[in-house]
Amino acid sequence: MVDIPDIPHSSQSFSLSSCLLLLYLMELNAEDGLVIGHREPILAMVGEEVEFPCYLPSKMNAEDMEIHFFRNKVSEIVFIYQDRQDLLNKQMVEYQDRAQLVKDYIQEGSVALRLFPIIPADEGQYGCLFQSEDFSGNATWELEVAGLGSDPHIYFEGFEEEGIQLKCSSKGWYPRPKVVWKDYEGQQLPSLSEAITQDDQGLFHLEMSVVVKEGAHSNVVCSIQNTLLVQKKEFTVHIADAFLPKNSDWRGALIGTVIGTAIILVLFMILAFCFFQKQWRSKEKLKKKSEKEKGKLTAELGKLQTEIDWRRAEGQAEWRAARRHAVNITLDSDTAHPSLEISEDGKSVIYCNNKQDLPDDPKRFKDQLCVLGQEGFISGKHYWEVEVGEKSRWFLGVCYDSVERKKEVKLCPGTGYWVIGLWNSCEYFIFNPYRVSLTLRVPPRRVGVFLNYEAGKVSFFNVTDNSHIFTFTDKFFGTLRPYFRPRSHDGGEQVIPLTICPLPSDSDRVAAKDDDDCDTWLQPYDSSDISALEW
Repeated sequence: MVDIPDIPHSSQSFSLSSCLLLLYLMELNAEDGLVIGHREPILAMVGEEVEFPCYLPSKMNAEDMEIHFFRNKVSEIVFIYQDRQDLLNKQMVEYQDRAQLVKDYIQEGSVALRLFPIIPADEGQYGCLFQSEDFSGNATWELEVAGLGSDPHIYFEGFEEEGIQLKCSSKGWYPRPKVVWKDYEGQQLPSLSEAITQDDQGLFHLEMSVVVKEGAHSNVVCSIQNTLLVQKKEFTVHIADAFLPKNSDWRGALIGTVIGTAIILVLFMILAFCFFQKQWRSKEKLKKKSEKEKGKLTAELGKLQTEIDWRRAEGQAEWRAARRHAVNITLDSDTAHPSLEISEDGKSVIYCNNKQDLPDDPKRFKDQLCVLGQEGFISGKHYWEVEVGEKSRWFLGVCYDSVERKKEVKLCPGTGYWVIGLWNSCEYFIFNPYRVSLTLRVPPRRVGVFLNYEAGKVSFFNVTDNSHIFTFTDKFFGTLRPYFRPRSHDGGEQVIPLTICPLPSDSDRVAAKDDDDCDTWLQPYDSSDISALEW
């Protein structure tokens, strides 16, 4: 059992000095195992989803830790991760099928709990707990739930006390809303009746009535405000004195009622006719506008397709020119991280769960799951291809031979790396110097890397459709070596390696140089295969 410190429910109870002291202590203990959650209350809307982030500032690997997400106290389990798996049979019934653990960055000590759909009963205090044999830490935060209800509706209920009785109704609010009637000057009107109830989900439904008397008001407003969101919805109705009953005997009241009802019916018919006529005109106008915009869009799409075809042809020409400088690349096992396994021929690298017992070599990477090529380049043009297949995580490119080997660094040009990567089969990206997402027409099964040392360029090509992906431009001052990073196992049925592709034969080189159409080395996939790719 872990003692959870009491945390105030409102940031207003903290003085300025207390806040500064709390921030200082967080910074001071960041490297001593402090667990960080959400420092401010989290506001979630009813029916939507919310994520609770929780992480270790020291970036300690939490794959083998026991991670608890709980409510109010540790024994009220929302989600448990233990022995590298989710223990769904231990969570509370109300969170079953509604809670998921996001583990994309668990190796850096960062996880998040995703909860959906949000209901009013979810409101309260939550926390996370990291535990291992030599570490224990927790963090807590508040979840506030809000629901913005439906638009108010006003109904005519009849005559009451020499006036007209109106009812306003709405539903789906949380927390309990503030409801008032107001006149045309914004002054609050006394309600005849007011009923606010909760349904099975805890959402508030309301009905309130008011009596509008002759000469008292020209506009009446039903106003409903969510006090947590500081948002409100209003509905205004105009009441003419002609429709209000006069101080007279029962015959005058009866005649006035009949006349008033007839006038109301006539007005409703006129309004309905005008409304439908306006709707018809709007549809005709929108139809003409849509046809005009459709023509413009077709023309723009034609121009865009022409530019895409031109860029595709230009990228294919660059790729064919780069292939003429193909070189033989072999992996340097002396630089490989202990969790990587190199094939006997030095052409493939794969991630293994257990670290190998290897001699301590200053050239070996300690924290990065990567390996370098044996070949170093200080000039010239060099091209090689790597088979990535259906692997969902990888990095490829070049780096300086002098890069840091003992700790993880940012893979960007300013630190001596020029790489492209894929994360979880869904995002291709580069670091230039920050992470930039790339959009590819066809996911590559094979990636080409071209180094032009004198020009200061590192280019990447999608060999699957012969297209250009991206080019780094920089100035090189030292020895560059090929860089391979297969990343950790992504949970698939098979462990897929990164494999360096063989060189083309001499006849293939001559054919590629003399006739670009006679391409016999590394032909792209058939178009039917490309269209069938599921990523």
